[in-house]
Amino acid sequence: MIRKFLLLPALLWCGVASFAQNTGDAKKPLNIIVFGAHPDDCDLGAGGIASIYSSMGHKVKFVSLTNGDKGHQDIGGGELANRRYKEAQEAARRWGIQYDILDNHDGELFPTLENRLAVIRKIREWNADVVIAPRTNDYHPDHRNTGIVVQDAAYMVIVPNMLSSVPPLTKNPVFLYFRDRFQRPNPFRPDIAIDITENLAKKVEGLDAHVSQFYEWLPWTSGDLANVPKDVTERRKWLLTSMEKRSSVNPEIKQSLDKWYGTEKAAQVKYVEVFEITEYGKQPNAEEVRRLFPMLPKL
Repeated sequence: MIRKFLLLPALLWCGVASFAQNTGDAKKPLNIIVFGAHPDDCDLGAGGIASIYSSMGHKVKFVSLTNGDKGHQDIGGGELANRRYKEAQEAARRWGIQYDILDNHDGELFPTLENRLAVIRKIREWNADVVIAPRTNDYHPDHRNTGIVVQDAAYMVIVPNMLSSVPPLTKNPVFLYFRDRFQRPNPFRPDIAIDITENLAKKVEGLDAHVSQFYEWLPWTSGDLANVPKDVTERRKWLLTSMEKRSSVNPEIKQSLDKWYGTEKAAQVKYVEVFEITEYGKQPNAEEVRRLFPMLPKL
């Protein structure tokens, strides 16, 4: 009887401590890291959620694995790399996030050990809860190889003897893919759909900082340069229209919205950012997804 009496307070204390720890974890800011091949890739795939996370007090870092020094029709090299660096930092300022750019040449990115170690370092130093990157099937070799590099780093971030100069993570993050349109060898799967309807204008505000890309290079590659408005206000409206099309909801995404928002709220969603859960990191259940995406409603 005496032993049971003494044990009870200890059990109660353990329960209180566990509750306090869980409550603290729920309030602790999340660390989100997003990888792209070029300075604007992360912005296109996750600019909406980045600004939402930031507004909620969470930490977001974008990382471009190349300096983008070939992505323009008129300039290139160091001049372009410097311009794109400044554009990325301005986008980061507008969203309240951080933006790192690695010094690899545009169009020359390979899934080397050096690049893998650089990605492992970034993920560990950020103590990432969520890692987002492109899939490995894409039209651009830099995009594909970014996907491979991040994929190859996924397990290694918890291996102590890999890059032993940086402490390993004690938990594997959730790794996600950006939305894309490619069907071979397998189509993108919209596991998590996030409503950015009210946030799309804020996303465009950040994209607007990448003048060299959204108002010059990309319209030039698509033969649409002549249609870009000269007026600063009008061209941002033009970009918003483009992003509305890019962020639209299709029937498959609607099913994902129904799951996360309920059918009534999902029916009101016009624009989304969507992500696929990879098989290489932590496999979250629905409760964990809602914790990692606190902008989702509690159903």
